[in-house]
Amino acid sequence: MIKETSFIARDTTAASVKAAAAVVTLLKDISSITIFENDFFIALNKPAGTLSIPDRMQSEPSLKDKLIEKYGSIFTIHRLDKETSGIILFAKDEATHKFFSKQFEERTMEKYYMGLVHGLPTHKTGSIDAAIMEHPVFKGQMVINKKGKPSLTDYEVVENLGKYSLVKFQIHTGRTHQIRVHAKNIGHPIVCDPLYGDGKPVMLSAIKKKFKLSKHDEEERPMLNRVALHSYQLKFKDAEGKDVDLVAEMPKDMRALIQQLKKNK
Repeated sequence: MIKETSFIARDTTAASVKAAAAVVTLLKDISSITIFENDFFIALNKPAGTLSIPDRMQSEPSLKDKLIEKYGSIFTIHRLDKETSGIILFAKDEATHKFFSKQFEERTMEKYYMGLVHGLPTHKTGSIDAAIMEHPVFKGQMVINKKGKPSLTDYEVVENLGKYSLVKFQIHTGRTHQIRVHAKNIGHPIVCDPLYGDGKPVMLSAIKKKFKLSKHDEEERPMLNRVALHSYQLKFKDAEGKDVDLVAEMPKDMRALIQQLKKNK
């Protein structure tokens, strides 16, 4: 029998408690976010605001915790930032873990993300080849520095949405905050990014010309208030040499914002 992990509540504001409760409810049914599963690995569509793996404080449940409860043991292949949504893989045995880890190390796994950035990049397509290292002063923040680890990101502007652009990113390396740091480097940070952008939430009133607050609302609620980045697609070969192409639908918050941006462009 596997014991339920106990977690310590750290942030008790009404909004954070409500968000945490929603995540716990969602994680009770892993099948609702499962994209693909076989005897060797499972691919999930991680909700934004969910930890991939436990943090040091065991402050809230993570995807890995819930998978361990279900399967007994599980192996971490890669991670996504807490606020990033989308595809994440976990191995069910050590051999599969080694197999996929090797693909990540040798860069044979194709990793694509969709993100909303401020403004419109000058070039429709491009590559950002800039080494990344941890910031020497600000813990948990990364910075571009020639002394850092080699980091390569390709990008393609999918659609000009006026104030913002929808951009598809392919990362060839897996550095912490890589896309976020590289997007800032080309002058078009990810929308709502508190570390590498302005961190400001996107309000409908700033997009819609004739915006009127609903009679039921005392104040306007943000359309988006988290890093606008989604792990969209993974392409790889499985242990039998078969091509696997997994796609995670973009979450509701980003889809709703894109729809409004198109309407009010």
